[in-house]
Amino acid sequence: MKTGRIANVRAFLGGLVLAGGAALALHATSAQEQAKGAEGSSVAPVFAYQLPNLPGQTVTGVLVEYAPGGSSPPHHHTAKGSVVGFVLDGAIRSKVNDGPVRVYHAGESWLEPPGAAHPVSANASATEPARLLAVFVAEDGADLTTFDE
Repeated sequence: MKTGRIANVRAFLGGLVLAGGAALALHATSAQEQAKGAEGSSVAPVFAYQLPNLPGQTVTGVLVEYAPGGSSPPHHHTAKGSVVGFVLDGAIRSKVNDGPVRVYHAGESWLEPPGAAHPVSANASATEPARLLAVFVAEDGADLTTFDE
């Protein structure tokens, strides 16, 4: 049933992107994050909702697309929340904190704790594109990603 779950997530994302408007929150990524595309990746916020059952917290979805061989520069995520990476298409090579480098395929996910270092985030393929949905639960207004110098 993994294929059905991926199709449902893709349909959900497609609806959010088409809906735009209130669901799209540009504060979800900083200008610095949106500008990082030179290494074969692009980042686009797709939704942000304040959580009524968790006052002061927002759930934010960010779509990350990697060209074949593309990667993101080393970065850190907010210490004011956690993030789940969910692979939509292709395969993503990822390393969180001091853990091992792992390859995640479509339908697989991982959790990054508050303040996680993300030194490796890349397309595992040199020939096929890859996409992931990063879902953050963090304090309202938190800078979700900071790129390392």
